Amino acid sequence: MTINQIQSVEEKLSNLYQLQFTTTQLDEVLKLQGELPMEVRDMEDEIEGLTKRKEKYENQIKSFEDDVKKFKDNIAVSNSMAEKYKVQLDNVKNNREFEALTKEIEYQNLEVKLAEKKIKEIDDKVEKVVEQTQEISTGIENKKIELEKKKIELEDIIQKTEKKIETLEKKIQKLNKQVDIRLLKAFEALRSRYGNGLAIVTVTRNACGGCFNAVPPQMQIEISQKKEIIACENCGRVLVADDIATSIDKKERVSDIEDFPRRKMKRTFEFD
Repeated sequence: MTINQIQSVEEKLSNLYQLQFTTTQLDEVLKLQGELPMEVRDMEDEIEGLTKRKEKYENQIKSFEDDVKKFKDNIAVSNSMAEKYKVQLDNVKNNREFEALTKEIEYQNLEVKLAEKKIKEIDDKVEKVVEQTQEISTGIENKKIELEKKKIELEDIIQKTEKKIETLEKKIQKLNKQVDIRLLKAFEALRSRYGNGLAIVTVTRNACGGCFNAVPPQMQIEISQKKEIIACENCGRVLVADDIATSIDKKERVSDIEDFPRRKMKRTFEFD
């Protein structure tokens, strides 16, 4: 006897829905496992961005320090020139030379005051940039600590998802053997056709749980009777009675793997 000969329509539908339920679980776990490393990479990128900003501020401070050194050198030169002109004042021969030297001394004094003003402005800027650099350094250290904790946490979750994946794959292999070969091929074809992987759905609010197109009342009655396998007239997905789905939902909640947070299989989905 073949599986098709010994199974009732209700049993076929139940096996199909359970296969859909389990493959959807696997899809969600695989998606979750794919997203986990992204969280770590995002944090690493954030730390890298903060580090580059810190380096930018450090280079800015170095540039300011170079400017201060330049202005201090200018002050030293101006003071030296002013002293030189003051000495020459003792040996002037006429008023014109005296006025010229006096103007030079005044000019050098102005240069000193201007340089000192520039240095003060730079010092104020340096103080702000240093403060920003310290804040970023603290932020980087905090992010690194958070990253290490996240890596440990995600590694633990990945290990759990790997165990979950292995268990679900074995379960799917077992369920595949319980489904009629023709129905299994149709199931796989429908899963590959739709982005959300749904081939078996319930009728929700009088509409197909896959494409949301209305299901005629007579068809809903036929679905509830479970005397034949009925597909959505619009998308081709197999439609199952709600009591079959509810029964499997409850069964899976009881038998689910310990310590792994499972999301209940959705009855309605977005359009593909």
